[in-house]
Amino acid sequence: MTEIRRDLTPPLTLTQSDHRTLQALGEAGLDRNPDLAEVLLTELDRAKVVADDKLPAGVVRMGSRVSYETATGQEQTVTLVYPVNADIEQGRISVMTPIGVALIGLKTGQSITWRDRADKRHKLTVVSVEAPELV
Repeated sequence: MTEIRRDLTPPLTLTQSDHRTLQALGEAGLDRNPDLAEVLLTELDRAKVVADDKLPAGVVRMGSRVSYETATGQEQTVTLVYPVNADIEQGRISVMTPIGVALIGLKTGQSITWRDRADKRHKLTVVSVEAPELV
């Protein structure tokens, strides 16, 4: 396996409502999980924020079902959720995980690097995004 030597930080796009809620979640997480909360807040700072009805198709938002490929060629499909709704057995991953933070705001075809809890760098590429179901 090839070592990933540089960080990829592609442009991100978020809806106003996701940005507002994630900002509050990140700030609340500074006490409990400061390292991950800082990563989330940094990503939010660099994201382009658009009106909720102006998000282009194929962009990962809260509730999206996302298929991505790892640098090793493994494909995974998950739904991005808030921590209270996370259930790894159901394929629902929290946005307050390293991979959850990496996925938010990406669009189909984009790649990003992210660091796991052991600070090892990983790369993923978004293969497809299904918009969240309206409830």
